[in-house]
Order: sequence, then C-alpha cells, then structure tokens
Amino acid sequence: MPIRIAINGTGRIGLCAIRVASQRKDVEIVAINSTAELETLLHLIRHDSVHGHFEAKLNANRTLNIGHSKNILVLSERDINKLDFSVANAEIIIECTGKFNSLEASSAHLKNSVKKVIISAPAQNTPTFVYGVNHTHYHNESVISNASCTTNATAPLLKILDEAFKVENALLTTIHSYTNDQNLLDTKHKDIRRARAAGLNLIPTSTGVSKAISLVLPHLGPKITGLAIRVPTPNVSLVDLSLNFKKVVSKASVHHALKDASKHAFKGIVSVDEERLVSSDFISSPFSAIVIDDQIMTIGEKNAKVLAWYDNEMGYSERLIDMAQYIAQN
Repeated sequence: MPIRIAINGTGRIGLCAIRVASQRKDVEIVAINSTAELETLLHLIRHDSVHGHFEAKLNANRTLNIGHSKNILVLSERDINKLDFSVANAEIIIECTGKFNSLEASSAHLKNSVKKVIISAPAQNTPTFVYGVNHTHYHNESVISNASCTTNATAPLLKILDEAFKVENALLTTIHSYTNDQNLLDTKHKDIRRARAAGLNLIPTSTGVSKAISLVLPHLGPKITGLAIRVPTPNVSLVDLSLNFKKVVSKASVHHALKDASKHAFKGIVSVDEERLVSSDFISSPFSAIVIDDQIMTIGEKNAKVLAWYDNEMGYSERLIDMAQYIAQN
C-alpha cells in the first residue's frame, strides 16, 4: 500500500514536494492545505518559472489529480489547531509553511490517523535527520525536522570526507540563490542586509548549517562554521567547503573518496559533475550535492577545498519524500 501523505503549505518547498511525491508510485498525496485559492494553487502546480510545466487536473468535485495521486483533497485552514488531515486519512504530514518550526507547534497535526510529521526546515527542540547521513538513527519519533537545504548538501560531504581523512575543522560558504524570505525591492527586514533588493545585490548573511551539523554529526558540529552569500539567481546554490584534515590528502584522494561514495554509500544523494556545467544546468536536480570535480583543490598536505552544486528547492524536496518513505517502512 502507498504511504498516505499530506502537505501543509504551498510555498516553494511545498510545491516542489508535491511534484516529487506525485511521481512516486508508493506515495499517495491525499490532501494539501493551502491559503491560495484553488484555481491559483492549480496554476502554481502546473506552471513554475523555475521548474517548468507539470501536469495537474481539477476534478468536478474540486479535488486534484497530480501524477500518481488522484482525488487529492484541498483544504484552506490557517489555524493549525483546527486543521485535521485525518479527514483524508493522512498518515504523514510534510509541514512546509515555515510557521510551525518546533516540536510543540507541529505536534498539533498529530490526531486520529496522523502519526508522523516532517518539518521542512530547521526546527527548535526537534529531532533532526538528514537522509543518507543519520536517517538510520530514526527511532519512531513522531515529529522530526529534515534540516535545511544547505545542511542536506553539506552533511553528506562532511561525512564522506571525515570517514576518509578525519576532519579537523572546516569553513563553509554557501553561495545561495535568493528565496522568498528576501525582498524584491528594498523594505524592512529583521536582517538589515536582507532588507535590500534580492535581485540587485550580493548579500552576505548568516547560515544555521553549523548548528544543524551538530544535530546530525555531533562530533563535527563544533568544528564547522560558515556564512551565506545570497545572490541574484532564483534557484541552485553552491557550497564552498574549505577543510583541514588530520590525515594527509591529495586532490586525487579527495576526488576518489567523493566519486566512490557517489557510486555506493551515497548513490542517488551525492553526484559528481565531470561536464564543466553551470548553475542553471542543475535546476530540478534530484541530488543533495553535486561535486564539481575540476574544482577540488589542495594546499599543503592536509588542506582541501571542495565545491558542490545543489538545487536548494528540488534536491531538498527529494530528501523530504525519501525520509517520509523511510519512516513509513520503519
């Protein structure tokens, strides 16, 4: 039987999660909760400025058919305490609103048929998992966080390289496409730099990845720090890792470790780009991280730099649904 999921929130991640889930035969979307008008929601599912066209149909009874998921119930409830996905017999909720990013807040979903919630963002006081890194440590928790897109890109690389060469410490920069958290034109924002126009500026800002690494790779958390630079592109980001190792490394040995992992332990999660591609080539990429093979660098005996692309929308959404499937099976 397919797992029965519902998606709460239809922002960028919610819309991408709908696309991913609807294409998997062992996943059934049974409900979507959105504050958008139904016709607007249908339009946004069908037409995406970044990811292109996608098939979706509005039925006579006002439900949706999307991919393998048929007769999807569409709800429009802002109050999480009144929202009840059990009317569609949902089992797992993908929480994508960005408004309930804590164990306490998202626990409101847990009623009747709903047994599990996955929050699509870093969340307070919430068990955190990155698929491929620590997902096998999942032990029937009711509410979990799937961390951030940048953590999903970075943690696999750190795990691979730490197991091969023992990471002493690392500095991270994510060159990150703008998001809806930023402003189209200058206006107020709690981060003064993010108050400025996203499409016109390179914007240095913070990233919570080092804190998140502490949750999924605890021994590495204190050894990692970094920052983000928001750039004027709508999708696909780049993680720049500068690492200091305990063991001696070479460009060839770092490349081999990452390439081997992409074929075995991290197959489907990490990939290696050998075609000299650019960011737009990775729109809709399903991988968490795509290592740029000719940009691996070393200096001295124990220092290396690794660059990797990631689709911060679709790649992340793939891991959300991977995690939902893993939970259903375990």
